[in-house]
Amino acid sequence: MIKIHQLFLRTFSMLFLFLLLAISITTYYWSKSIYIEQIKYNLSQNIDTFSALLVNTHTLDLQVKNLKKATNLRITIIDKNGIVLAESDEDKNRMENHAKRYEIVRAQKLGIGSKIRFSNTLNKELLYVAKKINLQGETLYIRMADDIEQISDNFISLSLQIFSIVFLFLIGAFLVAYRISNKIKEETNNILTFLIDLSNKKNKYKIESSYTVEFHRITRYLNIMSNKLSKRDKQKAKQTAKLKLANRQKDEIISAISHEFKNPIAIISGYTETILNDRDLPHEIKEKFLHKINANASKMTSIIDTIRLSLKLDEGKQKLQVKKISINKLCEEIISDLEAKYKHREINIIEGKLDMQVDETMFNIVLSNLLENALKYSEEKINIYLNEDEIIVEDFGIGIGEKELKLITSKFYRVSHNTWNNSLGLGLFIVNSIIKIHGFSLEIQSALSLGSRFIIKFKK
Repeated sequence: MIKIHQLFLRTFSMLFLFLLLAISITTYYWSKSIYIEQIKYNLSQNIDTFSALLVNTHTLDLQVKNLKKATNLRITIIDKNGIVLAESDEDKNRMENHAKRYEIVRAQKLGIGSKIRFSNTLNKELLYVAKKINLQGETLYIRMADDIEQISDNFISLSLQIFSIVFLFLIGAFLVAYRISNKIKEETNNILTFLIDLSNKKNKYKIESSYTVEFHRITRYLNIMSNKLSKRDKQKAKQTAKLKLANRQKDEIISAISHEFKNPIAIISGYTETILNDRDLPHEIKEKFLHKINANASKMTSIIDTIRLSLKLDEGKQKLQVKKISINKLCEEIISDLEAKYKHREINIIEGKLDMQVDETMFNIVLSNLLENALKYSEEKINIYLNEDEIIVEDFGIGIGEKELKLITSKFYRVSHNTWNNSLGLGLFIVNSIIKIHGFSLEIQSALSLGSRFIIKFKK
């Protein structure tokens, strides 16, 4: 196995060489093809112009010689039987029959033909273009040719210029990527060393990072987590059973953080590299990338808070502060907050008035999770039913498959087609745990494409 910075650098190096080679080859052949086609087009235009000036066949030799002086092109006029009638660079009487020449054969069939071929007459490689014309009722073929060596020299000069620009750009991108790779290597190695020491209970220092806001937040939360785990270990040093449980929880947290932070960090690094590498990036795209970076930073903060609450609920350490509250009023407050985030969405409270003895903060988490999930996975209205036996949150969204209904409230379980409030799979686990410690139960009714009903039933 290799380290992440090595993987990044090797991948980029291979990509750099591949792109350099691919762009060079592609640019060469593509540009050459375009260049050759342009020369063919120019020769074809010259033939058309020359044919328009031809009046009769008696002065062909003179007209060909004059055009040779003006254009420096080789010009040949051939009759339908392949006999050379006029030639700019050779004695026509000594020239062989041209009926079988490739460009002439193509011109007979298609009206125009071309071929790159070595000329024994001029002792050089030429690009030939021939066209069929009709002059005074007689079929003739006008053929013009240009020196391919001169064409190649001009094209190679152009290709070298393009290659130089591309090479310099890729070199610059490689240097920036190499610098970022080394910095990420340093930061990730520090975090990895800290986590290893933390796992082995050897860390005696605080970890700090100011490279990015995200690394700073990660190290800050790792320090907080380290302090809490250290205090917990000291408090339970004499209780072997509880110490094992604490260690298991610690390993789960570290594993979850290590795993879940990889994707946000990769996204943040990717968008950051793009912004750094492409100074001409449009403002709209750059702003979109910055929003992505900010969203993933917020996601890492949310992961920490969610893990902390799930641990307390799992251990049964979350204490309730029960008092009588109005569920209607609590729903209205939550709806007010959600309407700012989900504009133009309709949330209806249907049926009676309900007052209950519950922990207001915990129940706020329950209803907020259920309502936000309903809004996220449904574009239709959301209904809330309140009565003395149950609370129902109903949506008309994508729904949940039958096989997943049995597992959806499990810890760290993630539904295949959504993430239910977070990527750790703790959203509905937390909801179900809070409902259970109140003495209630959660029932979920759902079908794919038809929507879902989350029912909180009150035990009598």
